[in-house]
Amino acid sequence: MAQTPLELEIVAALEAEAVKHDIDVVDVEVVGAKRAPIVRVRIDHANEELDTISLDEISAQSEWVNAVIDELDPFPDSFVLEVSSPGMARPLRKARDFERFAGEDVQLSTKATEGRRKFTGRLEGLFDGNVRVTCDGEQFDIPLDQVKSCKIKPNYDA
Repeated sequence: MAQTPLELEIVAALEAEAVKHDIDVVDVEVVGAKRAPIVRVRIDHANEELDTISLDEISAQSEWVNAVIDELDPFPDSFVLEVSSPGMARPLRKARDFERFAGEDVQLSTKATEGRRKFTGRLEGLFDGNVRVTCDGEQFDIPLDQVKSCKIKPNYDA
């Protein structure tokens, strides 16, 4: 889940252009050294009725993603761009994600400095701005702005 001001700036720039390409910017992550960072961009189809984006479709979308980041020019030197699908452990970032994937098992961590910060359980959805997760038979409501990261927990047995 994009957290840093730089990641949020890149997300905003990409989302503005993504609409033209019918793409959903799932997440952006900047990792590695400051001199040559890796920018990981996860994308999918904006149309939720379509299957998950394919490798060929990702390859076709990479050009405009790179152009947007180049135009933004957030790095003094070069960077490595990785554009991929969200994968099975799809990160959830937007309010719509928490509604769309209700019923899925998730791993969620919060920005909280006290008390419980990690939750693994069933995502119930978004209610009044709170992400509701059921863990061990107990419901927890976490304000969306306090979610540090949330990913679908893949079920490899299905």
